[in-house]
Amino acid sequence: MQHFKFSFAVTVVLLGLAAWWGFHHDGAAGVLQAVWIAAVLGVMEVSLSFDNAVVNASVLRHWNPFWQRLFLTVGIVVAVFGMRLLFPLLIVAFATGLGLVEVWHMATTTPDVYAAHLTASHGQVAAFGGAFLLLVFLHFLFDEEKELHWLGWMEKKMGEHGTDSLAVLLALLAVFACMGVASKEEQFGVLTAGVTGVATYLAVHWISTLLEEDPQPEDDSDATETGVEAVGAGAAALALSAATRGGIGAFLYLEVLDASFSFDGVIGAFAITSDVVVIMLGLAIGAMFVRSLTVFLVHKGTLDEFVYLEHGAHYAIGILALIMLASVKYDIPEWFTGLSGVAFIAISLWSSILYKRRRER
Repeated sequence: MQHFKFSFAVTVVLLGLAAWWGFHHDGAAGVLQAVWIAAVLGVMEVSLSFDNAVVNASVLRHWNPFWQRLFLTVGIVVAVFGMRLLFPLLIVAFATGLGLVEVWHMATTTPDVYAAHLTASHGQVAAFGGAFLLLVFLHFLFDEEKELHWLGWMEKKMGEHGTDSLAVLLALLAVFACMGVASKEEQFGVLTAGVTGVATYLAVHWISTLLEEDPQPEDDSDATETGVEAVGAGAAALALSAATRGGIGAFLYLEVLDASFSFDGVIGAFAITSDVVVIMLGLAIGAMFVRSLTVFLVHKGTLDEFVYLEHGAHYAIGILALIMLASVKYDIPEWFTGLSGVAFIAISLWSSILYKRRRER
């Protein structure tokens, strides 16, 4: 439980803020309502984002303790205030042409109007997040360096013949298909958002690769003993610099990944309440536990013990991406989205247990 102590402490504070906000607006009756809704949203966020935690852990397990702590501190601030509060405000500001202060005033005084503006932008948000998450899934599926293949020879063949170019092509085709089913008024916005999602993934992937490059020190065969020590010190400094830059690239990737997961959740939360403050507090609780769960999976070596869990999480991401793209036209209930992800996680967990038993025999 030590991995979740901070999350429980933050939860108490956020529920206290929800109670104060509810009392400020509706008196004593508003306290229980605000606390209850915030708690429900927190549980919903965790249930919908378990696959996000597994994928995060697959990246985070290669980090040192400094970057892991940064992910839990600075990362949670970006996730909560940046993606679950500021970004929805920016969406509405862009759609209405209003300033951020005016949009915040709208969200707190006329939440139904704010919710209507945000919901109207669902198509663009879903196209962006769906395109980005689809590339995350395809990059994993087409990874020829994977040693274990959950789906056997079929997944192995995909890894051998799939390329990054094919992944981008499939993602763009999915975006065009998404645009084709959208209404005429939304088609340009959906196309722009989907292509932007693809471009964002490529940009983040390129930046991460660029930052992870490790330049080698020049070799001087005539170096003296002191010169050798200097070269060794230089190599150590370069290695430290590469580790730092690599951490920055991976940190950026995880933040954008979290943003793609949070988009649909933020809009879906308005089906429960139109109070933007309660939504932010509830989703913040969930985001905090998702991050603690990520660190827990890393420290316990869960991904090494249950070898197919990472596979199941990526397939859940693939289904989520397709659901987000389809939701541009079709109304897909949140329970279906959540259960589809849970199903892949559960099946991959069972497959991992069977694999472990076979190895032990």
